[in-house]
Amino acid sequence: MIERSERYAGGRAKGRGWWFPNCHIAAGIVAGALWAAAPAQSAPAPQLDFTPEQIALAEAVAGGPGLAAFYGAHALAPVFTGPQAAGRRQALIAAVARAPGHGLPPARYDRGDLAARDAAGANGIADEVAFAEVFARWAHDVEGGLVDPGKLGHGNHRTVQRSDLDDLLDRFVGAADPAQVLASIEPRDPRYLALQDALASQSRLFAPPGTVEVPPGLMKPGSSGPQVAALRTRLASIGFASDGGDLYDEPLAQAVRAYQASAGLGPDGVAGPRTVKMLNRRVGPRSRALLIALERMRWLNGHHLGARHVWVNLPEFNARIVSHGRTEFVTRVVVGKTDPEMQTPEFSDQMEHLVVNPRWNVPRSIAVKEYLPRLQANRNAASHLDVVDGAGRIVKRANIDFGRYTPATFPYRLRQKSGDDNALGEVKFIFPNPWNIYLHDTPTKGLFGESTRAFSHGCVRIARPAELANALLQGQVDDPARTYDRAIASGKETWLPLKPTIPVHLVYFTTFPDETGAIRSYPDIYGRDASVWDALVKAGLENDGGEG
Repeated sequence: MIERSERYAGGRAKGRGWWFPNCHIAAGIVAGALWAAAPAQSAPAPQLDFTPEQIALAEAVAGGPGLAAFYGAHALAPVFTGPQAAGRRQALIAAVARAPGHGLPPARYDRGDLAARDAAGANGIADEVAFAEVFARWAHDVEGGLVDPGKLGHGNHRTVQRSDLDDLLDRFVGAADPAQVLASIEPRDPRYLALQDALASQSRLFAPPGTVEVPPGLMKPGSSGPQVAALRTRLASIGFASDGGDLYDEPLAQAVRAYQASAGLGPDGVAGPRTVKMLNRRVGPRSRALLIALERMRWLNGHHLGARHVWVNLPEFNARIVSHGRTEFVTRVVVGKTDPEMQTPEFSDQMEHLVVNPRWNVPRSIAVKEYLPRLQANRNAASHLDVVDGAGRIVKRANIDFGRYTPATFPYRLRQKSGDDNALGEVKFIFPNPWNIYLHDTPTKGLFGESTRAFSHGCVRIARPAELANALLQGQVDDPARTYDRAIASGKETWLPLKPTIPVHLVYFTTFPDETGAIRSYPDIYGRDASVWDALVKAGLENDGGEG
């Protein structure tokens, strides 16, 4: 195999490789392949004659930047065809066979077509392209999800981290065991595996595609006819087998009772409308929730979740410190209100500091919407807040004509001093982000006793802030409790850095495993699951058309 030189995907020269204005142009891939074949850094590109097959390959992969970069950097050498590539083909075929277990639509990867091409020898450019495109699709989906969360709206600011496709192909082609390379990009977090196990259990209750559906109607012991035969066939396809034909006998009634018990229905042995509807479904409500959760976990796959991190599941109203799948600390939280402008967003970042005895810099949205009208009516309103200019100096209210300003022109900031009644309490936890979201204490403790805790303007209030601070400072300072207590006692705003920083993930799971692996359900407080499901269906997941 020809070794790669540079990556091609832009519009300027870089090193010995040429970056083209549009990496989707097959001519650019060919020129890149010429440079990749040059024997030395300073040598001119060799004059190579590309075969019609190689030109066809360049044209076929030109629409995918990752594939174009890879083949252009390897002189258009095929990597999936010929006897020497059999192991790579079989590794990919085996990987995509795992699609149902990940909650991914098998039709996107057409395993049957790949297997047929492999069995026929996989010799032509069409075979090369078929395997390459499925490789790219599978890597994209299993490593980072089917759906781009950034396009969902509803406060979803998550950024997916994926491997560069050309780098991944390099590792795959050069590996002694290519199957291991494909396995390495699949999520392995224990919580993802628990969701997979739950999906596998649910999937056993749904018949394989193509199985005859049961006609609607009521069937009970003594019934007979084609409807009963269809019922027996469909039950047998999911492991509830019984011998017989079109007569509703006692063995069939026993199979119906067993199915009903497994599906959460009353096990009366009568195949009524609810039983038939459930039996005919391709995706049930429980499976749908698991599929959404698996997709959300794939969005997080590149964020090194095995490391120690802060995990705030908004619908659960809890925050945790998790290390390698084990919860070290948990506390109740209050999250943003259901008003679209106050919902807590989803994103990941790095927690950099604890701020003890924080001053509260009132967010501008709150300052101009809630406080400016009060100040215009009475300049002495909200006396607990200082008015601060752009230089950070406190301005006397007597010198300000609040009435002359609109929300767009108000030039001041509002700030609350440290103290017992400060809106942020005694500590806040900072992970700088464009939305000014952070974790913090609060003097309003009563709300933590509510079962649904969506009351804030977007930030996350912590029920046990001192304990969280001490837990985060473990391994950062010699005596976390003493360090924290001394900062509190100073009465001054004190910044305690976290080095190394700690990942923090604000997530949204309405279905998720607890510490024992049991699947728990939480309210969809912001109504975000529907948009994820719609996007998954658009990407190829089956929609049963039933209630979710």
